[in-house]
Amino acid sequence: MMLYEWYEAQRALLSPFSEFASASSKLYNHPLSLFAHTPNAHRVSAGLELMHRLAKDYEKPQFDIRSIDVQGVQVAVHERVAIEKPFCRLLRFKRFTDDLPTLQRLKGQPIVLVIAPLSGHHSTLLRETVRELLKGHKVFMTDWTDARMVPNDKGPFHLDDYVAYVQEFIRFVGPEVNVISVCQPTVPVLAAISLMASAGEPTPRTMTMMGGPIDARRSPTAVNNLATNKSLSWFENNVIHRVPINYPGAGRPVYPGFLQHAGFIAMNPDRHLKSHYDHFLDLVRGDGDKADFHRDFYDEYNAVLDMPAEYYLDTIKTVFQDFALVNGTWTIGGELVRPQDIRTTALLTIEGELDDISGAGQTKAAHGLCTGVPADRRFHYDVHGAGHYGIFSGRRWREKVYPKVRDFIAAHQVPMAGADKKRKPAPRAKRRAVSA
Repeated sequence: MMLYEWYEAQRALLSPFSEFASASSKLYNHPLSLFAHTPNAHRVSAGLELMHRLAKDYEKPQFDIRSIDVQGVQVAVHERVAIEKPFCRLLRFKRFTDDLPTLQRLKGQPIVLVIAPLSGHHSTLLRETVRELLKGHKVFMTDWTDARMVPNDKGPFHLDDYVAYVQEFIRFVGPEVNVISVCQPTVPVLAAISLMASAGEPTPRTMTMMGGPIDARRSPTAVNNLATNKSLSWFENNVIHRVPINYPGAGRPVYPGFLQHAGFIAMNPDRHLKSHYDHFLDLVRGDGDKADFHRDFYDEYNAVLDMPAEYYLDTIKTVFQDFALVNGTWTIGGELVRPQDIRTTALLTIEGELDDISGAGQTKAAHGLCTGVPADRRFHYDVHGAGHYGIFSGRRWREKVYPKVRDFIAAHQVPMAGADKKRKPAPRAKRRAVSA
């Protein structure tokens, strides 16, 4: 099939048109331009900007977290790569300050490892999650690589490899880590920690699971129904394509990001159409704040990545067709995934009331699997009025969800009585006196 090549040709064809529309839009709204003083110039400019945004190619955004406010003190943030793997980078958001009291508080804060989803969008989708966590935690985060940028000689990437990456990152950070998984990674993260527990390895202090398909049979959504109603061979024959020759990963089989994006749009086409029309009206009215909000949201939403075909098909089969985790039939490297073996890691599950991607009860199902974790160390939180994205970004995340996560992590920093006393932190680089 030549769908990917056709998409690339269309993108190349629209690129000069998009740039022309952008330049023309500026010509009709710049105060020094004669065109800006013609009748209906503001409408022409708004229409041209909308054309530009509909036709442009959206590159991977930057986290762009330069500083945070910690109790009135501005703390600088530097983004560093702690581990680089072919399909993922482990990022460390290092905080720096000259204010000694603030520095001491930062050094004593818990460590969190945020496992971002590999489900079509870039890890920058969790920018707000990271920014809020940085106020009270040392933050590491996964940054998944667009599969079209990974050379074919790096080999395939399966769901089992994802689990192995998570385990490696947990061991690197150390057993004092608190793991937060958002959406898709709840399943491989639970598998990774389960296998570590079964092997007698130290496991994280806590695991927070947000809006993920632990048991996709519960309250199935449109996403679940598609994965359930089509055969694995249908997905392999209809949505898997090879990367064109103009990328480093030429020839690699992938589930293209543009198909995933089309699926996202198809779930709520009316809402997206209204959003673009409202943006046009905001531009006409000169409402810069609303226009900027629209741009920021769609710069992120429209930036998508390709997923390795092996990983995508494994996820369809394991999570949405065989329900292997909840059925107790998932084996990785010959070892059965047994969540009941987790005993010392506290569990918090979070669901959005209006989540149309992971339905009600899908994440909460983790409690029925992690029976080895005492009941007084297992918690669940329903976020009323929140959709899927609302549980990790926006006002509800900042005002409702983050305080729950913060307090949960803080309450479980002392090892559980009877926990493995042989915990040894992973080797660490020597720290500078002014960083945390």
